[in-house]
Amino acid sequence: MAIDRFTLVQQAAPRTPAAWPHQVGVLPPRALSFQHRAEVDQLRMAVDSGGTAVLSQVLTGAGGVGKTQMAADYARTAWDSGGVDVLVWITASSRSAITAGYAQAGVEVLAADPSNAEQAARAFLAWLEPKAGQKPCRWLVVLDDVADPADMRGWWPPASSHGRVLVTTRRREAALTGAGRRLVTVGLFTPQDAAAYFTAVLAAHDRHEPTDHIDSLAADLGYLPLALAQAAAYIIDAGLTCASYRELLADQITKLGDLLPEPGALPDDQTATVAATWSLAIERANQIRSAGLARPMLQLVALLDPNGIPASVLTGQPALARLAEHRIPTGTGATHQPAPVSAEDALLALQALHRLSLIDHTPEAPHQAVRVHQLIQRATRDTLTPDQHDRLALTAADALSAAWPEIERDTALAQTLRANTTALTRTAEDALYRPAPHGVLFRTGRSLGEAGQVTAAIAHFHRLAETTDHRLDPDHPDTLTARHNLAYWRGMAGDAAGALAAFQEFLPDRLRVQGPDHPDTLTARSNLAYWRFIGGSGAGAVAAFQELFVDQLRLLGPGPHDTLIDRSNRAYRRGIGGNRTGAVWAFEELLADQLRVLGPDHPDTLSARHNLARCRGMAGDGAGAVAAFQELLADQLRVLGPDHPDTLSARHNLALWRIKLAVDESTDS
Repeated sequence: MAIDRFTLVQQAAPRTPAAWPHQVGVLPPRALSFQHRAEVDQLRMAVDSGGTAVLSQVLTGAGGVGKTQMAADYARTAWDSGGVDVLVWITASSRSAITAGYAQAGVEVLAADPSNAEQAARAFLAWLEPKAGQKPCRWLVVLDDVADPADMRGWWPPASSHGRVLVTTRRREAALTGAGRRLVTVGLFTPQDAAAYFTAVLAAHDRHEPTDHIDSLAADLGYLPLALAQAAAYIIDAGLTCASYRELLADQITKLGDLLPEPGALPDDQTATVAATWSLAIERANQIRSAGLARPMLQLVALLDPNGIPASVLTGQPALARLAEHRIPTGTGATHQPAPVSAEDALLALQALHRLSLIDHTPEAPHQAVRVHQLIQRATRDTLTPDQHDRLALTAADALSAAWPEIERDTALAQTLRANTTALTRTAEDALYRPAPHGVLFRTGRSLGEAGQVTAAIAHFHRLAETTDHRLDPDHPDTLTARHNLAYWRGMAGDAAGALAAFQEFLPDRLRVQGPDHPDTLTARSNLAYWRFIGGSGAGAVAAFQELFVDQLRLLGPGPHDTLIDRSNRAYRRGIGGNRTGAVWAFEELLADQLRVLGPDHPDTLSARHNLARCRGMAGDGAGAVAAFQELLADQLRVLGPDHPDTLSARHNLALWRIKLAVDESTDS
């Protein structure tokens, strides 16, 4: 007997589109003690140049500045006020996550088939398009943490008079702001917002700290919202005070990650510490057209001044050599060699870091072309081994020295280089003294003095002398050089007696350690004779200069630089001693040799011209003095710049001799 066979087909029950208002996705919870910020007002009040509401906006900024919290506050406010019918929140960290978020919206809002995510996602985007005769839906789509602009290709919501789009990202490529989208840059907390936030978080846990302690800690953390939140949690959990936490933070040996909560104890449902927040961005930057150069570039940046690093420091030969060691090789086998790194390659690495908001790169401000948050620097340094850290510090010092012009025509550049040396010393002082003090330490002190900051130069060389004495040896040549500079700048500050005493104490050590014929010993003798003369011991100075001159001619001959310096001292002594005509003759002869040996733009040549002009005036040639100072001032403006102390001195003397000449002419008439 035949048996009928039936196939049972199970069909899913028809899905029903969700009724409005409807929310897709979960908004992050509101942070404890959330601070309202100006950027949120910008989002709500944004209009384009024609007065039409901007419906698509992109929040960009470094990791940890609070973009997600701002977006959540914006979305929550719109939802709670009844301003949207459909709210979609998508964590958009990858293209697949974006697709999945849209697909979920398609399933919930349109009852699309969940088995085909791509189709459901496309259906939802198509539904967002405004259609004639269709009931308008006020929608808001938030795409949080877009990691790559390419992930959004084909997934931007359509323009609609009823819809709004808000994107958060660390990226800042032009592709994010096309098609009518508006970029809103999210910065740090203001000092006031940071203090208010930290105070409120502590108060919520029945903790109270002095206002100045909170202000100082907020500054130490660079006013970064995420860092403030995690530091507050650590302080509360560990029972610390702001002052004790600052002490831990100041300890360069302690890693930043050790001063933050464990991942399971992070506040506000955060998923990563401050340090971990940047690690993925660094990895992405390292892959963007930089052939692996972004990470080593950031490591170099991490040792310098966060407030501004000159482009010349990061694109000079020492930096390029460092980057070449880390460039991803191309080719295979025998050709598997890293290619040399050019300045253009270094700029590409900086641009990659800028695009990920790890640094701010502004080429139009070359003296402070790169700025970086201090905690990004700290987290980057924490990834280095001690050996890597020390070798990198020497590279940074070499890069600063290479970028430092012998003649400081640009006072702003000089100031920035000094600030970067200070920052480097603060983070890597030990490395800069092994095996001996790096030359950039001496260059910084000389720069301070040449800039007219003689008190700062004295303090700098006093510390350098003490440090070299302690780390090396009292008789080490660099210790003696530091003492020499300290004595010299004491004299230049007006303490002639102190300079004389210092050189009298110092010269026997030079003689004992380096011998009577060493160039540094001769220089010390010259300075001692000079300060004797300035101190009023004319006879002793004359005898010392004569003895020194004989030894210099014997050892160095008539041309070397040190002999020229001594001849300058003797010419100057003649003028001050009353033999003004002889001084004019001596400076004229000296100037001819300095032009030949040193060139017209050397500081000593310019100084000789200054002294010659002054001696001409003192010898009765007021018109000659005015003419000489006019010519000198034009060259000093070109060579040294308008703010250099020598330029200002020439301007002052020119004005004085003009007045004296005018008075003399008036008297004669």
